[in-house]
Amino acid sequence: MARSPTDEADAYAEALAAAFDTTDAELRVVARQARDLAETERYVADTGHTLTPALVVDHLRDAPDERLPSKWNWWLGSLELAFGDYVEFRVRVVDRE
Repeated sequence: MARSPTDEADAYAEALAAAFDTTDAELRVVARQARDLAETERYVADTGHTLTPALVVDHLRDAPDERLPSKWNWWLGSLELAFGDYVEFRVRVVDRE
């Protein structure tokens, strides 16, 4: 049985929460963006690798020591430079809690 979009976002959220000190709002927005990117299959088309929660965590660990959305946007910036068409997945606003 295929996982629902909510299940996929939860998988990203769980992996990110285990790896980074972050707020619930930051976690929700980055997990949602990661799920949305994975669903497009753009990353796999560009890199030949399936986008998984573990892969996202590994890439974000390479980012400068900032808040989770900044780490996400840093990584997406590198994807944008390498392949183009990743701007739509950037985090622009995080709700305050």
